[in-house]
Amino acid sequence: MTEDPFVAHRNLLFTVAYEMLGSAADAEDVLQESWLRWADVDRTQVRDPRAYLVRVVTRQALNRLRSLSRSREDYVGEWLPEPLLTSPDVAEDVELAESVSIAMLTVLETLGPTERAVFVLREVFEMPYEEITAAVGKSAAAVRQIARRAREHVAARRPRVQVSRSEQQAVVERFLLALRTGRLQELMEVMAPDVVLIADGGGVAAAVLAPLHGAELVAKLLARVDQQAVALRMTTVWLNGAPAGRIEIDGELATAVSLVVENGRITRIYVMRNPRKLTRLDEPADLTR
Repeated sequence: MTEDPFVAHRNLLFTVAYEMLGSAADAEDVLQESWLRWADVDRTQVRDPRAYLVRVVTRQALNRLRSLSRSREDYVGEWLPEPLLTSPDVAEDVELAESVSIAMLTVLETLGPTERAVFVLREVFEMPYEEITAAVGKSAAAVRQIARRAREHVAARRPRVQVSRSEQQAVVERFLLALRTGRLQELMEVMAPDVVLIADGGGVAAAVLAPLHGAELVAKLLARVDQQAVALRMTTVWLNGAPAGRIEIDGELATAVSLVVENGRITRIYVMRNPRKLTRLDEPADLTR
């Protein structure tokens, strides 16, 4: 029996939706809606099931993204993407790993819905412009213009220096060790002077409501973590295609930490503390292009 195309391409479709929405929960909802539409389609009229399904998922994700924009505007504090546990294999596809990184997903949040869809489909999944026009309902000329504008926007904001995964892991481990001991000087040494910390508690968990700038200020905040609990456990895990940190307090998962490393030092710290966004860190997500 031939496998249903939706099932065969599910990991790809999830990855498309996740990159467009920055939320695994919303991506799953989009896939459910897309499946219902696929179930009603006359398959004999579908020449390229993969392209057709990507179009369906893109349209549903665009609808979801537009409806979410107001709730994200009302979000308490900074909004960060929902982190995903990934296998080290994801990092082997460098472009995929970069595109699903917390840093990149945060940059994609600054694009409008259509710009984000065009960027993801063209730059990440290398879809032909003709297929993108069908997915977003714009002319080929408009899509090319949107793609160029989105590329320039992202290029101006994305981290510019790429490091090896081994270097990333070494810096993450140094950071977690300094965090575990609460030593201010060691924390400052592992961070760049102009480091920025962004935290997402969603009004549910304690977190700074605005970005913190500068190594001294960030280190003073982080040095207090050690005093918050009797049992503090920190481990290095693979999140969104890169080594990152998992922090448990008194046996409960409390925080996921993603770092941007440039020239051996940390330039960005993303701290995800909203418990609603920490539900997918026990089972690796299947991401693929």
